[in-house]
Amino acid sequence: MPTSSNQFDAEALYQTLLQQVRAGLAGAADVAIVGIHSGGAWLAERLAADLDLRARLGFIDVSFYRDDYAKKGLHPDVKPTQIGFNVDRATIVLVDDVLYTGRTTRAAINVLFDFGRPARIMLAALADRGGRELPVAADFVAARVPLAPTQALVLKRGADGTLSLTIEDDHA
Repeated sequence: MPTSSNQFDAEALYQTLLQQVRAGLAGAADVAIVGIHSGGAWLAERLAADLDLRARLGFIDVSFYRDDYAKKGLHPDVKPTQIGFNVDRATIVLVDDVLYTGRTTRAAINVLFDFGRPARIMLAALADRGGRELPVAADFVAARVPLAPTQALVLKRGADGTLSLTIEDDHA
């Protein structure tokens, strides 16, 4: 939980998430890790390295797939979607930093289905802040952090790769 009023030990949360994913994938076949840009991509890179799945690592940008694209417009930092493996019949661990409304997850699943039909998609998130608008639940989540609608959980990655997670006022 928080190390101060608005700061979390993101490294400890990552270790919790890693343990959950490792246990949840025991015996699974044809596993791949796909991170949602940007925070989910950072977590996916670490999970793929720690689970020895670097060759089965992909990244998704959901900017053009969101149902609120017309309202929000194009995110200024659009990144390419990169999936260099066969998605058909794969067990995909879809990774996001913070689960909130479920809209990003829905959009990411739509992107995945453009690449093929996975056998299973499992969702991993560092934190779940509640406030779902769609029926989406994470299979793996390190922390549940209920927040007011005016707040946001923000994951950052330092130059050395260490993660930090803070509660910030949402001025969007």
